[in-house]
Amino acid sequence: MQCRNQAAAHHGQHLVIAEKAMMLPLYALVVLIWGSTWIALKMQLGSVPIEISIAYRFGLAALVLFAWLALSRQWKVPRGPAVPRVLAQGLCLFSLNFVCFMHASETLTSGLAAVVFSSASIWNALLARLIYGRRLAPHVLAGSSLGLTGLVILFWPELAQGQHASWQGLAWALGGTLCFSCGNMLSASLQKLGYKPLHTNAWGMLAGTLLLAVYALMAGLPWTFDTRPGYTAALLYLALPGSVIAFTAYLTLVGRLGPEKAAYATVLFPIVALNISALVEGYAWTGSGLLGLALVMAGNVLVFKPPRWMVGLTLQKS
Repeated sequence: MQCRNQAAAHHGQHLVIAEKAMMLPLYALVVLIWGSTWIALKMQLGSVPIEISIAYRFGLAALVLFAWLALSRQWKVPRGPAVPRVLAQGLCLFSLNFVCFMHASETLTSGLAAVVFSSASIWNALLARLIYGRRLAPHVLAGSSLGLTGLVILFWPELAQGQHASWQGLAWALGGTLCFSCGNMLSASLQKLGYKPLHTNAWGMLAGTLLLAVYALMAGLPWTFDTRPGYTAALLYLALPGSVIAFTAYLTLVGRLGPEKAAYATVLFPIVALNISALVEGYAWTGSGLLGLALVMAGNVLVFKPPRWMVGLTLQKS
């Protein structure tokens, strides 16, 4: 009996190691792809209305996903309680989220928008408290405080001068991050109902595209297309790697690890985004900028990797 128990324990350890090994490629995909999509979002700004550009992106992504589901015979239609959640996911994750961030990109560099987005881990923890009643542990509160302090330091030079555009851009970026986190919660609940991200992404992207199309028609927005190579290349990059691949990888992490831990990927890609921004947009690193970025990242890390004494404090209070 003891030998059997030891064998079962070893088998369990191997499964955990294998599971962690599977997570690393997904994290790498999300960090590298999403870290580079921010500059592509910036390239979408121009003559085409923001809502139309996003509809093009997710319409194309949905078409690719549906084609894959049909060819692989994995077609699955949401039913019952999944239907309103898929519609809400389309609204939060595949429309409003990017409407907010493209408006933010009108006044913020792509790298700074990415840093604001990295606060998704904090929003996820707060929403988990509101929706699921999970208690906010001391390390989550401390990490949130560090992250918010870092954001203030990062944006302070512009905000202190009373630049309206910076305040407006920051508000748009925070709103987009909140929409993204709401989408995380919806995806986690859909996966608990037995729906894979591949299915819910396809239907959610279709829902987001239709919602944007209805808005565009009601607002009288012109259905134009920018024929510049840069616009087309950005659209293809955002639709295929940025949406089909990265969203599927990220929401798979959400289902396996939970929204809070999955958002750890957002801690890393601001480094990629800021370095691209420095090369392409002329973003200048400053001492306060580096300090702000360090605090934002430290706050996010603290949410996921608290020191042992904080874990012990959480257990004592629970």
